[in-house]
Amino acid sequence: MKRISESELIINPDGSVYHLGLNPGDLAATVLTVGDPERVELVSRMMDDVYFTKNSREFVTHTGRIANKDISVISTGIGTDNIDIVLNEIDALVNVDFGSRTENKIHKSLNIIRLGTTGLIQPNAQVDQILLSELAIDASGLSPWYNFEQTEEEKDWRDKLDVSFPKQQWSVHASNKDLLNHFSQQFDKGITYTASGFYGPQGRHIRVNPNPKNMLEILASITLRNQKIDNIEMETAGIYGLAKVLGHRALAINAALANRTDGKFSANPAATVEKMIEQTFELLETL
Repeated sequence: MKRISESELIINPDGSVYHLGLNPGDLAATVLTVGDPERVELVSRMMDDVYFTKNSREFVTHTGRIANKDISVISTGIGTDNIDIVLNEIDALVNVDFGSRTENKIHKSLNIIRLGTTGLIQPNAQVDQILLSELAIDASGLSPWYNFEQTEEEKDWRDKLDVSFPKQQWSVHASNKDLLNHFSQQFDKGITYTASGFYGPQGRHIRVNPNPKNMLEILASITLRNQKIDNIEMETAGIYGLAKVLGHRALAINAALANRTDGKFSANPAATVEKMIEQTFELLETL
């Protein structure tokens, strides 16, 4: 087995992985990710028992139990640059022997489920709905740094996007079908656009216009096999892409707090997020 050098996988003096501060064994096989560190406690309050907590930088981790199932929840912060750190380091925690610095002989596959917030882009779509990301379109710039095999469906979406945004390098990543089927018992499915920022890359304009100025209108108009892009956020495609190359199962569950086309925002966003967490936990028990 090839030894992984100290500069490639940085291990802290206490044996924990560099950024997350976690040791092998600290994570459950099902990992919920949230952006906001303060949302970790909101999620872990739904657990029957929390037996491990760790704070390291913006990365807060709680591991506990619901019924007889172990669950971890970890904050990623905002954007796919942080997703690159979190996905690679949680993979190392379960698939690398930190003592010998070699890959484990038996690969361990995690369930990685994002509980996030999002904005809708289709006219008249209702805020406060909960939406699963069936596919995620990566405009964040992360995917080109990894080698991905694209399915025909993913390639078709990439080609469609090339027509409207020829200067962008596109990758499209699908959710795990088993997780998607399980959670679609409760939630509707949609297609998600993962942006590289919150303002210009999502078509927002405060004092200066994004380029192109009508970016949201273009995105909302793209159609492939009677499907359109439903929502926009900043993490999902990074999670799906890295889960794919690292051999994990991933799904994003999104609380839609805004409709960008109609200019509407949820009257009670905290209640919508709490509903998403509660309904997710109901299905986690039977996962």
